[in-house]
Amino acid sequence: MTDYFDIGAIVNVHGLRGELKVLPITDDPARFELLDTIEIFRETGDSKEYPLEKVRPHKTMLVLKLKGIEDRNAAELLIGGVIKVPREKAIPLEEDEYYQKDLLDMKVITDQGETLGILAKIIETGANDVYVIRKAETKDLLIPAIKECILSVDLSEKTMTVHLMKGLREL
Repeated sequence: MTDYFDIGAIVNVHGLRGELKVLPITDDPARFELLDTIEIFRETGDSKEYPLEKVRPHKTMLVLKLKGIEDRNAAELLIGGVIKVPREKAIPLEEDEYYQKDLLDMKVITDQGETLGILAKIIETGANDVYVIRKAETKDLLIPAIKECILSVDLSEKTMTVHLMKGLREL
């Protein structure tokens, strides 16, 4: 089964010519301009691929024109759909960069061998991401995604080793 990344949500139509308003859910909305086709997944689980004719920014959204979607009525049928790309078409990462979906649910341990819990959520801030580590019956632990704290990530073992800087547990 193919592994997909969500990159956009179809939230409305734009105009009368079948254009779609899309909320980008990717770090790099410009990635849409690199695509020849998009695949739209419906709540029912089915999907369909469409040739992408045009992409343009519109406020905080993107407006997409798809081949075969020529009027507002056809476009309205796609509202609520999620645009996904297969992993092989994802933007390549630099060294020590990871896709968020690969980090979620990862077991987090300290450099002292203590199991802290699982990475349950990633909060995006201006400076750096913050990882929310969750363990039953304890308060969530917030760890900044900086080199001083994140020592290693093992995707095959789904584990992250961290160094708890002084004061992190008390926050």
